[in-house]
Amino acid sequence: MGKTTLAALLCAAVDAVYWKPIQTGTLEGSDRVTVMRLAGIGTDRTLDEVYKFVPPVSPDLAARWAGVEIDLGRIALPSIMNNDWLVIEGAGGVLVPVNQKQFMLDLMVKLKLPVILASRSGLGTVNHTLLSLAALHAAELQVHGVVLIGDQNRENRETIERFGHVRVIGEIPRLPNLHRTALMQVFLNHFDRAAFSQ
Repeated sequence: MGKTTLAALLCAAVDAVYWKPIQTGTLEGSDRVTVMRLAGIGTDRTLDEVYKFVPPVSPDLAARWAGVEIDLGRIALPSIMNNDWLVIEGAGGVLVPVNQKQFMLDLMVKLKLPVILASRSGLGTVNHTLLSLAALHAAELQVHGVVLIGDQNRENRETIERFGHVRVIGEIPRLPNLHRTALMQVFLNHFDRAAFSQ
């Protein structure tokens, strides 16, 4: 839910268009519908998924069970209005397989857009986040920043910034109620708004 909450927050805060090219787990509903509800946006501010699968498993496994293979060649950057922000949500982490040979990272490389890494703030995040950042840096992708999700942890934040050679550009605390107003408040109070000025 962390990536989707962040996507909804950004869509609300900078009036972005939302796109999740690969969606699994549609039995529980799609992340697109969740973002529309949380950000208070309509279908006109979202784009259709290229691949959708029912089981809540990794994209490669969901595709295999459906008897198809995800072809990254079918996923092209959409042409949206020049002034619009586009928030693209990945499926799983950087090294989640999308087919027998490629990872979510390969889709990121194909799309060539700056990456915002969503990370948990608590125990285990330093290793997980630094490994993801190492993969992103090795692929020569521009990392715009990290957003930490969960209870504030200054030590983890500082460690990630120092060893990951990256800025933490926002934090999303635990929210008792998720809705547009709460997300906007988080953006105003816990994000580096300068990182999102065009």
